[in-house]
Amino acid sequence: MHRQPLRAHALVALGLLLAAAGASAQTTACTDAASDACYTGFQPAGAGGQLHYYVSQAPGSSPTSALIAIHGHPRDANKTFNAALLAVRRADATARTVVVAPVFQVSAANARKCQTAGVPAAQDGDLLWTCGSWLEGATARGSTLTSFAALDALVAELRRQWPSLRTVTIAGFSAGAQMVQHSIGFAAEQPAGGPAIRYVVSDPGTWLYFDPVRPQPMQNGAAVDWSQCSGGADGVGGCTFTLAAPADNACPTLNRWKYGTDALPAALGRSAADARARYAAADIHYLQGALDSNDARGTAYRVLDKSCAAQAQGPYRLQRGQAYAWYDRTLLAPDKRRSVAVVPGCAHDVACVFPSDAARGALLGP
Repeated sequence: MHRQPLRAHALVALGLLLAAAGASAQTTACTDAASDACYTGFQPAGAGGQLHYYVSQAPGSSPTSALIAIHGHPRDANKTFNAALLAVRRADATARTVVVAPVFQVSAANARKCQTAGVPAAQDGDLLWTCGSWLEGATARGSTLTSFAALDALVAELRRQWPSLRTVTIAGFSAGAQMVQHSIGFAAEQPAGGPAIRYVVSDPGTWLYFDPVRPQPMQNGAAVDWSQCSGGADGVGGCTFTLAAPADNACPTLNRWKYGTDALPAALGRSAADARARYAAADIHYLQGALDSNDARGTAYRVLDKSCAAQAQGPYRLQRGQAYAWYDRTLLAPDKRRSVAVVPGCAHDVACVFPSDAARGALLGP
């Protein structure tokens, strides 16, 4: 993509002025692919900085749904936006669905390991996190606003711009899925009469557990090692699960944030019990790449969390996701019908997973 620095700089400056006046900085839309032309922003109340995002429609349209797509660790919001937009196009839902992809900015000095070509660098006045802090709900630098609260503010901004919205789906892939899954229990209360909120969690490296137990794989009624649970359409080779409480002294971080709810950051402003109840009540859908189940090329295994707390959740992303979905349906919300879609032919690639036929129901609803 050919960058236009002067135009981008002008758009950012315009965004700062309009945000200060309480108006939207959006001037155009991206209907084919992400570009600087539809990279816009707003300032959440009391935040002291701007959050930017790509958007597929301009104010004045009347979409009934919004799809917020959260980038991964490389902060590849352009790629994530394009994948979500392609999913919407394939479903013939472009008119009724506005696609939005926020960028959780990192300062240029700290972004070397988490930047993607084509995504604008942080500008003066942007809210800033670190490469890893935004996905854990940390506060922005010099602000009391957490990344979870920034996501809440983005939902409110979309409601303001498009009062026609009836549904907002927040979908994250990889590190973005970690962010989404961790944020659900800490999300703000939605106003009465506002759009319904849905969540899609796709291929995160690790999960937030709300209980001091983990799924233990079983075969023929006996506990087995994860190495015996592979293959099959579900990635777990026909293994079943039971709940077991690993010894804390074997892994001191097992139940600590971000793997569990011990030592919750005070900035999140909610107890573990409240967060658990809110997670159980939410509308959540799980999405996994069928090939994201080993250390082969395309699985991004090199960057997969291999700490003891992560390994207690399973060896690879697909197994960890299937185990968590079982835990959710068994212990968190047995009365909910949590959908689990496994996408054939896809490893760890949002451009493969999101636009797939198998992902359509999760991303766009019935």
